[in-house]
Amino acid sequence: MRILWKGFPAQTAIGLAATLVHWQIFFVLSSAVQLDQSASNFAAFCIAASFSFYMNALYTFETRTSVVAYLMFMSVMGVLSYGVGVFADSRNLPGLVTVSGFSLMNLLLGYCFFRFVLCRERQP
Repeated sequence: MRILWKGFPAQTAIGLAATLVHWQIFFVLSSAVQLDQSASNFAAFCIAASFSFYMNALYTFETRTSVVAYLMFMSVMGVLSYGVGVFADSRNLPGLVTVSGFSLMNLLLGYCFFRFVLCRERQP
């Protein structure tokens, strides 16, 4: 059980910082630029996830990842961020619901993706 939570506190701290970046960019794009929630959420995710990916790969899991792994992470989570925005747009949900819901999903799924797919320890 202990190995399951390895790196979780550091990843959570980095995730919270990335979440603040995500929320700020989302609200600027959706309010000031008047983009719809799907585009705002996707753009904000891409910027925040780049920060999060770099910091987690460098400090949390201390492994090197490839460009292919980075693109796989961005693709999977990017589709999810856009999908959450499309759902929110179709239901006329407030932006706060969009970023809150996606942030929770991103914390859980992002950790699992990093831990078990991208940065899993190699078997000798």
